[in-house]
Amino acid sequence: MANRWIHGALVGAVALGPVGCGDADGESDPQYEVSLTELDSSGRPVVRTPGPQEVVEARDPTNLGVRSAPVRVASTIATGLESPWGLAFLPTGGALVSERDTGEIKLIDAAGNDSTVATVPGVEHGGEGGLLGIAVGPNFTDKPELYAYFTAAAGNQIVRMDYSETGLGKPEVLVDGIEKSGIHNGGRLVFGPDGMLYASTGDASDKPKSQDKTSLNGKILRMTPDGKPAPGNPDPASLVWSYGHRNVQGLAFDGDQLWASEFGQNSFDELNRIEAGDNYGWPEVEGDEGGDEFTRPQRVWATEDASPSGIAIAGGSVWMCALRGERLWQIPLNNSGAGSGTGEPVAWFEGDYGRLRTVALAPDGTLWLITSNTDGRGDEKNGDDRILRVRIS
Repeated sequence: MANRWIHGALVGAVALGPVGCGDADGESDPQYEVSLTELDSSGRPVVRTPGPQEVVEARDPTNLGVRSAPVRVASTIATGLESPWGLAFLPTGGALVSERDTGEIKLIDAAGNDSTVATVPGVEHGGEGGLLGIAVGPNFTDKPELYAYFTAAAGNQIVRMDYSETGLGKPEVLVDGIEKSGIHNGGRLVFGPDGMLYASTGDASDKPKSQDKTSLNGKILRMTPDGKPAPGNPDPASLVWSYGHRNVQGLAFDGDQLWASEFGQNSFDELNRIEAGDNYGWPEVEGDEGGDEFTRPQRVWATEDASPSGIAIAGGSVWMCALRGERLWQIPLNNSGAGSGTGEPVAWFEGDYGRLRTVALAPDGTLWLITSNTDGRGDEKNGDDRILRVRIS
């Protein structure tokens, strides 16, 4: 007898679709709620645990679910931003946002008010280039410093600046020599639990550089806070942590385990579990096409469903922004940390807010979600671009 499915508990009167849910700022935002349980021929629940490198293309989220808690937009934090890209929470409260095209750093306070801290000097916007990822220093309380990845005249670079609410110090270039292009500049920054700085770079439309370990392009880099090769890197003299990437724009840690989202070319976008020294295949392979020579992705999507940018990890899932796909993907983690596999992806807010660039876990346990409709590729609406507060439980 074939296995069958039963619905679990549902809150409200909705089984497999969205309903309007009034939020704190008076908007009507979609809320989803579904829980499905697979039963075997004896009526017992079926437990399925994908292997650590199982790749399954995402299904229509209206046909299945992975959790019984509602995911909904609770409020709009800020509006009127111009091509926002990076997001970093301050230990002292509030958050910083980078604007790609203006080169400005915005401070968002607890009430949602935004002010311009400074314009980062030397930023040259063009195509997908400009002021991209930002990260606060690991000792920010004692020594407030801001790290930024941006496109300059000579290429992409990573800088460090002294920070205050009234301005930024002169940028200190920590890493340069990352080639730039109108597309594929990478740009995400994140400090790991080891205190090291991780950065993603793109292939700058020069595919062979992704396989060239002497190039910084098409890589995930790992460095000390001073921009030097971090202890424990595969090559002690190199910043390269992993290679064979096309254009990584999302980095996040689950414990000690690093995850990354990656733009594909025409067929498949990827979610990858990053291991030191591994080769992720580009441009030799795209998606789950490789053999044992390359590290396979954990999940793949058709490019029209994703075109992924920022990711965050919260509530036992990876949350992944989709630009072209205009949705927030939830990818459950079956086990935390190293060796974890992934469950079936589910999409939220499909088409509701347009292109989604960045998602981050806030100190209060909500997600901050940044739209990207003023980047020249979106359908700009009144109030764009905005930051949304998303509740996941």
